[in-house]
Amino acid sequence: MKARTAYLAACFTLVSLIFLCVAWELWLAPLRPGGSWLVLKVLPLLFPLFGILNGKRYTYQWSSLLVWLYVAEGVVRAWSDPVPAMRTLAAIEIALSLAFFAAIVAYLRASRTS
Repeated sequence: MKARTAYLAACFTLVSLIFLCVAWELWLAPLRPGGSWLVLKVLPLLFPLFGILNGKRYTYQWSSLLVWLYVAEGVVRAWSDPVPAMRTLAAIEIALSLAFFAAIVAYLRASRTS
Protein backbone atom coordinates (compact mmCIF):
# COMPACT_ATOMS: atom_id res chain seq x y z
CA MET A 1 0.00 0.00 0.00
CA LYS A 2 2.82 2.44 0.82
CA ALA A 3 4.55 1.71 -2.47
CA ARG A 4 1.34 2.31 -4.41
CA THR A 5 0.75 5.65 -2.68
CA ALA A 6 4.34 6.75 -3.32
CA TYR A 7 4.06 5.60 -6.94
CA LEU A 8 0.90 7.67 -7.46
CA ALA A 9 2.49 10.68 -5.77
CA ALA A 10 5.60 10.41 -7.96
CA CYS A 11 3.50 10.13 -11.13
CA PHE A 12 1.30 13.06 -10.15
CA THR A 13 4.15 15.37 -9.16
CA LEU A 14 6.24 14.57 -12.26
CA VAL A 15 3.34 15.18 -14.64
CA SER A 16 2.41 18.34 -12.72
CA LEU A 17 5.99 19.58 -12.93
CA ILE A 18 6.03 18.97 -16.70
CA PHE A 19 2.77 20.87 -17.18
CA LEU A 20 3.92 23.69 -14.92
CA CYS A 21 7.17 24.16 -16.84
CA VAL A 22 5.39 24.21 -20.21
CA ALA A 23 2.63 26.54 -19.05
CA TRP A 24 5.09 28.82 -17.28
CA GLU A 25 7.30 29.38 -20.30
CA LEU A 26 4.54 29.55 -22.92
CA TRP A 27 1.56 31.27 -21.28
CA LEU A 28 1.72 32.11 -17.57
CA ALA A 29 4.88 34.23 -17.31
CA PRO A 30 7.18 33.74 -20.31
CA LEU A 31 10.44 35.63 -20.57
CA ARG A 32 9.28 37.00 -23.91
CA PRO A 33 5.70 37.71 -25.02
CA GLY A 34 4.31 34.73 -26.89
CA GLY A 35 6.60 32.22 -25.18
CA SER A 36 10.29 31.49 -25.08
CA TRP A 37 12.73 28.76 -25.97
CA LEU A 38 13.20 28.17 -22.26
CA VAL A 39 10.24 25.80 -22.57
CA LEU A 40 12.84 23.26 -23.72
CA LYS A 41 13.81 22.88 -20.07
CA VAL A 42 10.96 20.37 -19.88
CA LEU A 43 12.74 17.88 -22.17
CA PRO A 44 14.88 16.27 -19.44
CA LEU A 45 11.67 15.60 -17.47
CA LEU A 46 10.26 13.64 -20.39
CA PHE A 47 13.09 11.09 -20.32
CA PRO A 48 12.07 9.46 -17.02
CA LEU A 49 8.31 9.82 -17.60
CA PHE A 50 7.60 6.34 -18.95
CA GLY A 51 9.95 4.67 -16.48
CA ILE A 52 8.24 6.44 -13.58
CA LEU A 53 4.79 5.54 -14.92
CA ASN A 54 5.89 1.90 -15.30
CA GLY A 55 7.44 1.72 -11.83
CA LYS A 56 11.03 1.06 -12.95
CA ARG A 57 13.30 1.27 -9.90
CA TYR A 58 16.34 2.32 -11.91
CA THR A 59 14.43 5.27 -13.39
CA TYR A 60 13.35 6.31 -9.91
CA GLN A 61 16.97 6.17 -8.78
CA TRP A 62 18.44 8.42 -11.46
CA SER A 63 15.42 10.72 -11.45
CA SER A 64 16.19 11.50 -7.82
CA LEU A 65 19.33 13.24 -9.11
CA LEU A 66 17.70 14.93 -12.09
CA VAL A 67 15.02 16.62 -10.02
CA TRP A 68 17.60 18.70 -8.14
CA LEU A 69 18.22 20.72 -11.33
CA TYR A 70 14.62 21.92 -11.10
CA VAL A 71 14.92 22.68 -7.40
CA ALA A 72 18.02 24.76 -8.18
CA GLU A 73 16.31 26.57 -11.06
CA GLY A 74 13.30 27.31 -8.88
CA VAL A 75 15.47 28.70 -6.09
CA VAL A 76 17.45 30.91 -8.48
CA ARG A 77 14.34 32.26 -10.16
CA ALA A 78 12.46 32.73 -6.88
CA TRP A 79 15.43 34.71 -5.57
CA SER A 80 16.23 36.78 -8.66
CA ASP A 81 13.08 37.36 -10.72
CA PRO A 82 11.57 40.80 -10.17
CA VAL A 83 8.07 39.78 -11.31
CA PRO A 84 5.89 38.42 -8.47
CA ALA A 85 4.12 35.96 -10.80
CA MET A 86 7.46 34.42 -11.74
CA ARG A 87 8.49 34.15 -8.10
CA THR A 88 5.20 32.39 -7.32
CA LEU A 89 5.68 29.95 -10.20
CA ALA A 90 9.24 29.33 -9.03
CA ALA A 91 7.96 28.53 -5.53
CA ILE A 92 5.47 26.07 -7.01
CA GLU A 93 8.29 24.50 -9.05
CA ILE A 94 10.35 24.10 -5.88
CA ALA A 95 7.42 22.53 -4.02
CA LEU A 96 6.62 20.10 -6.86
CA SER A 97 10.28 19.15 -7.28
CA LEU A 98 10.74 18.47 -3.57
CA ALA A 99 7.48 16.52 -3.46
CA PHE A 100 8.65 14.46 -6.44
CA PHE A 101 11.93 13.73 -4.66
CA ALA A 102 10.11 12.72 -1.47
CA ALA A 103 7.79 10.44 -3.46
CA ILE A 104 10.79 8.85 -5.19
CA VAL A 105 12.49 8.14 -1.88
CA ALA A 106 9.27 6.76 -0.40
CA TYR A 107 8.70 4.52 -3.41
CA LEU A 108 12.25 3.20 -3.39
CA ARG A 109 12.09 2.44 0.32
CA ALA A 110 8.68 0.78 0.14
CA SER A 111 9.46 -1.32 -2.93
CA ARG A 112 12.94 -2.57 -2.09
CA THR A 113 13.58 -6.25 -1.71
CA SER A 114 15.51 -7.62 1.20
